[in-house]
Amino acid sequence: MADLVISLEKALDLRDRGALLVDARSPGEYAEATIPGALNVPILDDIERVEIGTLYKQEGRQAARRRGVEIVAPKIPALIDRIASARLSGSPPVVVFCWRGGMRSRALTQFLELAGIPARQMAGGHKAFRTLVRGFFENGEWGRLIVLRGLTGVGKTSLLQRLAVAGHPVVDLEGLANHRGSAFGHLGLPPQPTQRMFEALLWDALRRIPPSGYALAEGESRHIGRLALPLRVYQGLQAEVSLWIEAPLEARVRNILADYPARDHLRDDFARPIQALKERLGRQVVEELAGLLQEGAWEELVRRLMVDYYDPLYRHTFPERRIDVSINDEVSGLAGLQAAIGQVLAQGKNRQ
Repeated sequence: MADLVISLEKALDLRDRGALLVDARSPGEYAEATIPGALNVPILDDIERVEIGTLYKQEGRQAARRRGVEIVAPKIPALIDRIASARLSGSPPVVVFCWRGGMRSRALTQFLELAGIPARQMAGGHKAFRTLVRGFFENGEWGRLIVLRGLTGVGKTSLLQRLAVAGHPVVDLEGLANHRGSAFGHLGLPPQPTQRMFEALLWDALRRIPPSGYALAEGESRHIGRLALPLRVYQGLQAEVSLWIEAPLEARVRNILADYPARDHLRDDFARPIQALKERLGRQVVEELAGLLQEGAWEELVRRLMVDYYDPLYRHTFPERRIDVSINDEVSGLAGLQAAIGQVLAQGKNRQ
């Protein structure tokens, strides 16, 4: 079995080359965090895992192992079939991991090998991967983060998507966090990942930016919804000259409405965030906003939120070091933005 165990670094290299990663932990452990892209094929479900753990404490290792065999044996064909159907033909060996590189990943690796499916067990398990991620954010290196900023609704996320299509490297922080970064940012989106999973996803994005390279990102506060950016990432967002996006108010309103296509279905969900603005805006203004919500007067509601709340809140965030880019139409706006990116990159070269 020793020759089937590989290091974390080798496992991640195989992953980058197209290997299927299999997380053999329970669904609950997998939901907390995993290696991005890993398939969950649990040896034990959450209830079975508790049973085995309890048996181990009360009666010892041998009793726990015997019960584990009883539970897992009938599952083996289905476990193998699931992995076989997910693995691409001709890809590198399957990489299996559990929490610390113990019995669960060892057993599943052996089952796969016996079934003729090349497999390797990742030493150290997910615990080793988590240590790697923490170390990356504390001491790792990645390239420059060129930041798009602007008042709410200028279309920063849409611009990043168009820049990615145009060939620019992009890190979509809000996409990784499943949050639009505002008081209403969670509405209509899937639940946010856990902090650990967010950090794993962010690690996977940043490690692809060589120290001599760059990526575009949207300016964010330290928190995106309930998730926190690692400190060095947040500091990196503050370090560069910003691209300050400007767009007319009516265009910003249209952009916001486009971001919430299911707004009528989510109408009740907007009520609580609006009420939470009472301390800043006062009771009368909030009642007016709530009335617009009940009427379904979305354009006027968004316009009022911009003028009364978002613009006063964020105007003080104008960065001193910035290049202004006006977005009046898609074609000229994208061209102007790409030219501004070129300016920032040139400034960086001149400082070296």
